[in-house]
Amino acid sequence: MEDEVLYEVDLNDQVIGPRTRGDIHRLGLIHRAVHILVFNDQNDLFLQKRSERKDVNPGLWDTSAAGHVDFGESYQEAALRELNEELGIDTPDSFEFLYKLEANKSNGWEFIEVYRTQFNGKLQLNADEISEGQWLSLQELEGWLKTKPECLTDSFIALWNQYLTRSLSIC
Repeated sequence: MEDEVLYEVDLNDQVIGPRTRGDIHRLGLIHRAVHILVFNDQNDLFLQKRSERKDVNPGLWDTSAAGHVDFGESYQEAALRELNEELGIDTPDSFEFLYKLEANKSNGWEFIEVYRTQFNGKLQLNADEISEGQWLSLQELEGWLKTKPECLTDSFIALWNQYLTRSLSIC
């Protein structure tokens, strides 16, 4: 993973050039990532528990799928790749861009594009990335956020709060 080549970008998300993942994390450089929220027909959200072997946020609950944008791919290409790599979803029932979070210290200096998809098939969890997964109703998720936020990644909490803010502003 340290040799994975990512985009180093500036504060305007303009490409500076390729950098290894190891350099980006060690030096605190700005880079790109994606997070995907997978909902089913009952409007339950799938959360993954990150493997204990992960170098960032091991053992914490996170978005359905997430990952860095590899050098040479778009945000959307990275999101579709991560869906397939982490959850075995080749063809989501729907797929849409929701919003973009600005890079800052609290999210590890990542510009994050957030996507939403609908999927009702069988998930195939990548054991190298995910220790377990669970579908949660929105009511159950709100309970987790109130009673055990320390079990969730900071990135998930930030992007979920943004999701709720944007969803409420539409109504």
